[in-house]
Amino acid sequence: MSTTTTRTTEQALEGLKTILADRLVTSQSVREHHSRDLSRFPAVLPDAVAFPQNEEEVASIVRVCAENLVPIIPVGAVSSLDGHIIPVKGGVTVSTRDMNRIIEIRPEDMLAVVEPGVTRKQLNTALRATGLMFPIDPGADATIGGMASTRGSGTTAVRYGTMRENILALRVVTPDGTVIHTGSRAKKSATGYDLTHLYVGSEGTLGFITELTVRLHPIPEMVSSAICAFPDVQSAVETVIECVQYGIPVARVEFLDKVAIGGVNAYSKLDLQVAPTLFFEFHGTPAWVAEQSQIAEEISANHNGTGFKWSTDADERTKLWQARHDALWAARALKPGCEVYGGDICVPISRLAESIVAASEDIAASFLTGQVIGHVGDGNFHTAYLIDPEKPEDYAEAERLADRMLERALAVGGTASGEHGIGIGKLKFMRKEHGDAVDVMKRIKQALDPLGIMNPGKMGQEG
Repeated sequence: MSTTTTRTTEQALEGLKTILADRLVTSQSVREHHSRDLSRFPAVLPDAVAFPQNEEEVASIVRVCAENLVPIIPVGAVSSLDGHIIPVKGGVTVSTRDMNRIIEIRPEDMLAVVEPGVTRKQLNTALRATGLMFPIDPGADATIGGMASTRGSGTTAVRYGTMRENILALRVVTPDGTVIHTGSRAKKSATGYDLTHLYVGSEGTLGFITELTVRLHPIPEMVSSAICAFPDVQSAVETVIECVQYGIPVARVEFLDKVAIGGVNAYSKLDLQVAPTLFFEFHGTPAWVAEQSQIAEEISANHNGTGFKWSTDADERTKLWQARHDALWAARALKPGCEVYGGDICVPISRLAESIVAASEDIAASFLTGQVIGHVGDGNFHTAYLIDPEKPEDYAEAERLADRMLERALAVGGTASGEHGIGIGKLKFMRKEHGDAVDVMKRIKQALDPLGIMNPGKMGQEG
């Protein structure tokens, strides 16, 4: 760090101490905790970690950092998977930990207003008495602000959409410290540029989200889950495609290959058949849930699915979906000491089968252990390659496999990320996917953040 930069950073930290007092933390342990996420990328220490308690403090932090050209990295639950929150150029990490208030719940309008540090489980606990729910479920108990910043989704997106479809309005602190409001509480609007959805998915590079108005959905009268094993990957994926084309409004349909099933059996103490498997979930009235399950069973049987079993028992369903959410940890447990190099693509549903089969064949031909899982109802699937962090050849092979998968996705009209976002790892594919539109993104970044202080080294500045 240069002398000028050091002096400027020191001046910024002195200014921030007058705003936050002991909520500006420079201890090694806290900085280390905020130096990385769940990704494979190396940690980088921030100069300090700030814990604001309200929007006014966020605006003051941004103004001080702007005056001193110090980077700002917004952080939620530290659960991102592609290096979004790593402070690659140092600066101040600003945590939403203490901005975790549910401001308002309006059942009659089916919406809630929350601060960015509210987690999805926290919100759903508060909603229990209303008969409503916030359905977006990325697996981790992520913050609502973090999910918005990465345009998250998860297992229920096939039925309820992603964060993009479930955010009505935002309050945002812009990079010069101005507070703006975007969107409204109305179900639709035809006024102005759609700034709300410019910030959704911007990964903290355009501003700091301080409040979100989110859409709520009725809790279904009945929920059932089902599992079915298949002789091969192709049969399982073709079942999903036919269910989607048939119009069955499945709430969730997840694919796990046989390696993933073996992992969750061991980690979550299940006894599922070790074969390519689909997990289903259906929402609706008792009659409608039964009908959906029956149709899905018939379609599965037509593709040689066996052992189709469905249940409305809440405990069984919870255990099944917890196992699915723990698949990342189950994968790591297959080879203790290894890390996961993940992939995350989304393709048109018509190209899903060939894409998953190709990814599976690549893993089978590699010296690495890997698995394929996915939210296959909307064409989104993930790979997990287990790598020894001490072996550069493991990292190189995982990168080769992930890049091959991603190149195939782009070739068939897919995307580099279905839900994890860009972060650090996928910047090199931005131009391949978006072409000259990347230059428009850079101009937006330059217009809104001319000093380049918001999460630098990420979208809009690189790629």
